[in-house]
Amino acid sequence: MRGKKISIIGAGNVGSTVAYSLATQGIVHEIILLDSKPDVAWGKALDMSQAAAVIRAHTIVRVAEGYADIADSDIVIVAAGAARKPGMSRDDLLFINAEAIRGICEQVKRYCVNSFVIMITNPLDAMTYVALKETGFNKRQVIGMAGLLDSGRMASFIYEKLGYGSGQIRATVLGGHGDNMVPLHRYSTVAGVPITDLLSREEIDEIVRRTKNAGAEIVGYLKSGSAYYAPALATSMMCEAILRDAKQIYPCAVLLEGEYGYSDIVTGAPIVLGANGVEKVIEVTLNDEEKAEFKRSVQSVDKLLGKLEEKGFYAR
Repeated sequence: MRGKKISIIGAGNVGSTVAYSLATQGIVHEIILLDSKPDVAWGKALDMSQAAAVIRAHTIVRVAEGYADIADSDIVIVAAGAARKPGMSRDDLLFINAEAIRGICEQVKRYCVNSFVIMITNPLDAMTYVALKETGFNKRQVIGMAGLLDSGRMASFIYEKLGYGSGQIRATVLGGHGDNMVPLHRYSTVAGVPITDLLSREEIDEIVRRTKNAGAEIVGYLKSGSAYYAPALATSMMCEAILRDAKQIYPCAVLLEGEYGYSDIVTGAPIVLGANGVEKVIEVTLNDEEKAEFKRSVQSVDKLLGKLEEKGFYAR
């Protein structure tokens, strides 16, 4: 029986950090990096293989000479594309990255027809939709990373506000990975206690605002590039859930087909993630305010898809 294989397209900060996380967990035998700068990728691959050897893990990291080397991957992670600069929104990257994803997906479809695809490239929901269209894969195979990341960010801000409960905080964020994401404070808890019992509405509103702006806050500090540690760990957790058939409930970007009343749109929702990829989309009960926020989030993604359709990327 062959060992598990994960290919990562784009070995920049996010892609290489995903690779490092996976290499040091020992859950995958082979990691393939595919990047436009192969020499830099080889340097990172050697360093990571040696790190795995230090902890006596069996993982080997190497660099692809071409797309044929990613053939038969269990999971393909797409982290290629332009990153945000200060003052840019995720949406500003729309056409630049859509063109890149279209070319990548043509090769993924050719070599990895049975693989699961995890999308990281922004704007995340729109790029996940492009990947679904360009590969023709079914909805259980193509998954966007962002909800797990956004929920983690919200949890960190809850801890900052409370000052206690670290490791016991569970936050939930639905909707698109953008300014209209929907942090659900009613479903966010500390050791099972709702944060509405622990924080004032003003404090919760501040947490929600900061969660929505978390990526831009990091970009503002870095000046060049964007977040990569948290996005990478969120991605590696998704890989682990698939490879170990863990059937974990994670918020991820998926194609809706009637859930929450929407179809033919990608947005963030809780899913059961296991060996079959997206095994179930879970519909949580939303109140009227949350439904309105979720609708705005869906509409913001739909607007991006409309722009791509106008440019001839696909016909919906």
